[in-house]
Amino acid sequence: MTNDRYFDDFRVGERFESAGLTITESAIIDFAAQWDPQPFHLDAEYARTRGHFGGLIASGLHTMSVTLRLWLADRVFIACTVGSPGLDGVRFLRPVRPGDTLRVISELRALQPSASKPDRGTVTMRHTTSNQHGEAVMTMDARVILRRRPAS
Repeated sequence: MTNDRYFDDFRVGERFESAGLTITESAIIDFAAQWDPQPFHLDAEYARTRGHFGGLIASGLHTMSVTLRLWLADRVFIACTVGSPGLDGVRFLRPVRPGDTLRVISELRALQPSASKPDRGTVTMRHTTSNQHGEAVMTMDARVILRRRPAS
């Protein structure tokens, strides 16, 4: 993946597919212990016998974090990112379980040059995170502010 692209180089409809990352039971428990300490994320026996999902599942926040990591690993915006003003429409569609391998497909949905800051623009994108079966486990819309290509 080239890492010297700027706002002006992207097009609506472009899609990027990440590598995969396999989620381990220990990663689920470690994340939950620090950030989302609910028993169906922390205790496999509880999750199997008393949880509503039939076993241990990753926190939705964990799935969001994995999505961001996989997206950033592709370094698509590395030369131009300024930051993100936020996320919209986060949906957890299926549980993520130990052994699932997640991948992210990101599609650029809109490009809007800034009216007040001509050196930047905002891209709107949809991240769809899927498991090894191709089933979507999460969708999330993100807006990212990007620098425009510097004048030569």
